[in-house]
Amino acid sequence: MPTVKILLILNYIIMKSELNWRLVRERDGLTKHSNDIKWLEWNEDGTYKNNHPLPAPGLSLIMSPFNQSFTWQTTSVTEIIEERDDYIKFKTQNSNYELFKIK
Repeated sequence: MPTVKILLILNYIIMKSELNWRLVRERDGLTKHSNDIKWLEWNEDGTYKNNHPLPAPGLSLIMSPFNQSFTWQTTSVTEIIEERDDYIKFKTQNSNYELFKIK
């Protein structure tokens, strides 16, 4: 069984090396990682409307993969507290978050 263990370790290393973003929820330290992110806009009825490259009030953050098994999705942003090239601190309808670009 050493071969299976080695393959699992290699898979873990490869997966970790592809993670570019870290999201931390302020109230409990919940931490999520993903390769990519998108900012989603919603229609009035709550259905998907469009993607955006940058955060803004009213948009939600979604972390890859971009399918039914996404890593995490926030409620809509209500306020951007601080924004730099590699860091965003923002509030949503129910939480405060810090988003770090780690690569």
